[in-house]
Amino acid sequence: MVFARLQAGLKRTRNRIQHAMRRLSGDRSTADTLDALEEVLYTADVGPISAELLTQAEAELKAGRLARPGEMEGWLRERLLQTIQGPDAGDPLPLAQQAPTVVLVVGVNGAGKTTSIAKLVKWLQDRKLQVLVAAADTYRAAAVEQLTIWCERLGADLIKSQHGADPAAVAHDGVEAALARGADVLVVDTAGRLHTQKNLMAELEKIARVLGRKLDGAPHHTLLVLDATTGQNAIQQARLFGQRVPLSGVILSKLDGTAKGGAVISVGREIGLPVSFVGLGESLDDFAVFQPAEFVDALFDPVDHATAP
Repeated sequence: MVFARLQAGLKRTRNRIQHAMRRLSGDRSTADTLDALEEVLYTADVGPISAELLTQAEAELKAGRLARPGEMEGWLRERLLQTIQGPDAGDPLPLAQQAPTVVLVVGVNGAGKTTSIAKLVKWLQDRKLQVLVAAADTYRAAAVEQLTIWCERLGADLIKSQHGADPAAVAHDGVEAALARGADVLVVDTAGRLHTQKNLMAELEKIARVLGRKLDGAPHHTLLVLDATTGQNAIQQARLFGQRVPLSGVILSKLDGTAKGGAVISVGREIGLPVSFVGLGESLDDFAVFQPAEFVDALFDPVDHATAP
């Protein structure tokens, strides 16, 4: 079912790829084949790695290892799978040796951070873990309100403070509450700061420092929420956030609405981060651990309408 949702979510990207791949059928010169491959990579928003793939393809064609243009799809699938970085051993959030495991969630406004946190909490609860949430995005009242509604719906405890309170203090209180209540995981929300705002980014660094002082090793995971519809712009966001706090993985939201799904390929290659989770829709269950092989298959394989939601 997850694969069916992934196929459906990548429909716009896949349609673009399939349209471009039609140019690779039949007898074509090396130049024509490379032009068609470039179109495939461009339309999927694969990014800087495109040039490297084109150079490799040219060498393969000239050496005769790709005897026909029609073989390009299989070759491209293999190369993309080698490039995409997913969670190690399929476990995106290994737990700390001693509870609670602290997960810091960061990202810009509009990336889908609050909804992604709710989905993450549900995913953790489904694994029989007790989850506590700290609403450290105190600059935007709506963020706390939204998180309150989600936590009430999920039956998860929420630590929060008044509008404008010190975000690091809320994070501090979250750790204390998690220790006192025996929570397995503490998920800490942060302000949906623009990555170009130095004061807000400095506040993010402060939150991370406070967590580390309160609990050894915290935050154990720092997940960056990226909007898949922004394509290569998301890569720049990831670089700038990574300059301020050590990032451990990416939650790629809104994958169901993008024609730029190839940006997933660039995340690991360009910034050394695995895509840990993907958001595939509006429902709490539209959330899954990222699997590179399934992603590549969904980029190329037609949707099976008998199984698609």
